Amino acid sequence: MRLDDEQESSNFEVQRGGGGGFGGGGNMLGLLLPLIGSRFGCGGIVVLLVVLMVMGVNPLSLIGGGQIAPTQQGAPSSHDASQLNQVQHWSLKVLGSTERTWGKIFQQEGKQYEPTTLVFYSQNGISGCGAAQSAMGPFYCPQDKKVYLDTSFYDELRQRFGAPGDFAQAYVIAHEVGHHVQDLLGTLGDVNRRQQSVSEAQGNALQVRIELQADCYAGVWAKQTGLLEAGDIEEGLKAANAIGDDTLQKSAGQVPVPDSFTHGSSAERMKWLRQGLDTGDPAQCDTFNTRDLG
Repeated sequence: MRLDDEQESSNFEVQRGGGGGFGGGGNMLGLLLPLIGSRFGCGGIVVLLVVLMVMGVNPLSLIGGGQIAPTQQGAPSSHDASQLNQVQHWSLKVLGSTERTWGKIFQQEGKQYEPTTLVFYSQNGISGCGAAQSAMGPFYCPQDKKVYLDTSFYDELRQRFGAPGDFAQAYVIAHEVGHHVQDLLGTLGDVNRRQQSVSEAQGNALQVRIELQADCYAGVWAKQTGLLEAGDIEEGLKAANAIGDDTLQKSAGQVPVPDSFTHGSSAERMKWLRQGLDTGDPAQCDTFNTRDLG
């Protein structure tokens, strides 16, 4: 991508130290459940509760009762750009590009775009949705409207998932910004309310549509920037393919179970990223009114 001349976003924070603690028992579970539910659906919450019981921890004692440890304060944050490394500066160029692109799109619709904040952390941090850990991958937290990123995920994307390239990395940020767009438009809130009254499988299916729309929005951003170079589209599609639910389950030695998908199959993720890349039109990213996601 031709990002050299792009202006960096000033909407960032850097968390340094102290972010690994969960605080008191009630605070820990109360913070973790919304994040796990938003990322992995109802099944993720069930798995967490089962793991706690296997470890001999009574989940009820974490919700109420029992001794509560002193609450861990959030990781100290800095807004000093001079403390950023090269990869973080590059990430802020991507974020700045998304701000200009979505600002223009919202303006055309008579709306005002409110930028998200990109929070850099290393290994462990604290978000408005609870713990931020590298193993979770990048994520968007609707509670504080921020994107959380440990840039070591770029290395994982290249080494573990076999998806190198600058556009593959930019796609990661643009996808999370896509969730912020959904939040601003009310889509996230609407889907979260619907998920509360349906089965686990139905809740997962709704989450898949949320994720695929964010993929499409990432493609819309890339198309409208005009910054793509030869090979960039292939990099993005390779990344989308590598992180499809079916591909991830197969790589873990499991038989893919579609009802457990929370992000979409590889074919679906590639299709909707391509949809955004081909059209550059967010109106073409309606994943909720189509039966054929793949």
